[in-house]
Amino acid sequence: MSQKRILPFGDPILRKKSKPVDEITPKIIKLLDDMTDTLYAADGRAGLAAPQVGILRRVIVMDCGDGLIELINPEIIKMSGEQTGSEACLSFPGYAGIVKRANHVMIKSMNRRGETFFLEGRGFLARCIQHEIDHLNGILFIDHVQGNALYHEETRQKIDLFDVIRLSNQHV
Repeated sequence: MSQKRILPFGDPILRKKSKPVDEITPKIIKLLDDMTDTLYAADGRAGLAAPQVGILRRVIVMDCGDGLIELINPEIIKMSGEQTGSEACLSFPGYAGIVKRANHVMIKSMNRRGETFFLEGRGFLARCIQHEIDHLNGILFIDHVQGNALYHEETRQKIDLFDVIRLSNQHV
């Protein structure tokens, strides 16, 4: 197992739609293991989608506080309620924004053994699931940010979203 480089905002791969996993191969198992190492090395962040490490496959690893969750080909089958809160992303280190999401989701996914399972999430888990599935579809949390502003997580300084996009595109 090894850590992978997390792609920064502005990398064009982050805007591409991922392909489904047709078969659970040793390569997919290694991807799950490497992504898990990468997630935990990223200081306890909640989730990581394969496009964030440059792999356009529908694979996610998450740990929202209750242990590791691995998702292969996840799809949301039910959403309800509403929550609004702070959201951040490993591809946007140091920045967060206010995002509205469903408060409850139910998904259908596969595990590393190729078995189909259902997962229900509320609150923070529901937010994480939606955020990571968005990554699989080339959608970033900034596409949902309210008020066109992000804030720096340490300084709490408000930053115009368009300035962040302009600066990020210069560093890719």
